[in-house]
Amino acid sequence: MAFLDNSGDIILDAVLTDTGRLRLAQGDGSFKITKFALGDDEINYGDYNKDHASGSAYYDLEILQTPVLEAFTNNTSNLNTKLMSIARTNILFMPELLLNKRQDHGITWQSFYSYMYSRTPKVAADAVMGSNYKDSKYVVAVDKDTWTALTWDITEGDAELLGAIQGYSPSGAPSGGLIRVDQGLNTEEINAAAGLDNDLRETQYIIELDYRLGRVMHPGASAVKDVNFIDDDNIASYYIAGSPYVNPNNNTDTVAESKNSSNTSIDPQVFKGPRGNSLVFRIQASTELQYSTYLFTQLGQELSVTDAATQLGIEAAALPDGAKAYVLDTTVRVIGANTGYRMDIPIRYLKIE
Repeated sequence: MAFLDNSGDIILDAVLTDTGRLRLAQGDGSFKITKFALGDDEINYGDYNKDHASGSAYYDLEILQTPVLEAFTNNTSNLNTKLMSIARTNILFMPELLLNKRQDHGITWQSFYSYMYSRTPKVAADAVMGSNYKDSKYVVAVDKDTWTALTWDITEGDAELLGAIQGYSPSGAPSGGLIRVDQGLNTEEINAAAGLDNDLRETQYIIELDYRLGRVMHPGASAVKDVNFIDDDNIASYYIAGSPYVNPNNNTDTVAESKNSSNTSIDPQVFKGPRGNSLVFRIQASTELQYSTYLFTQLGQELSVTDAATQLGIEAAALPDGAKAYVLDTTVRVIGANTGYRMDIPIRYLKIE
């Protein structure tokens, strides 16, 4: 919904969600509005100018003059920043969500870099890891042949740190990487030892992804989690709570600081301030992606073997002669159920055949 200021009157422009319109269309008198959400996606609070020459009455002038978005129904693009109410007034920082590709991947950074540095050529190995280490994109191998090519000449534990995910169900536990999202205060003004207040701590997360492309998978076993809701745009919602998906990232949790091949220290934590609960999960490719190239050709693209090797950091020798590489880029959205903070994680589904 949106507030439109027309000629001095405040007009409420409200639209129903897809589910709301569905229930209204039933026409059985059961439709009733019981919940609504407010957001401020269009507002940049950096425009608040406490040094305005005309005084305090003008501090928020630019904010108040910001055009308000028209209400629209696309649930994948509206209300990215929902408003919430907290009674107490002593909050200086709000928690955020950040990807953590530094922990819980089955191998220490020290042994990983030692292994990579032993490869030939050393510079190329470092360059590949440098780009993947900073890149937030995860690559989901949709079948065994793709996983074999993606992890050629790299041990399974090492491949996890490359952001590679085993996107199919092998026998036993998957050996591919997982996605970890940490919650915390992104500031050094508050010492981590102070801890994150309980009313700001996320105990439940919502994961949204395109159900045509993938499923949410158990972080340590070959088990797909049951979906809670699929809307008319094929966006699946998973409500995640409790172990093994949600785990405390306590302020006393530490990992021995390690160094890469250039002897540069790597901080194992993504937050300097207090930390909340972490979310860990895997992505499994849908049956359509595992056994067909149809969605890749409709929604993605075909890459040459050379381009695939360059973009994905794969050794060209790992790709079979005459191989074709199909990629499909999308996002997985993670939402904190308590604070409403959300982030979109870039995902690339990969099929080599």
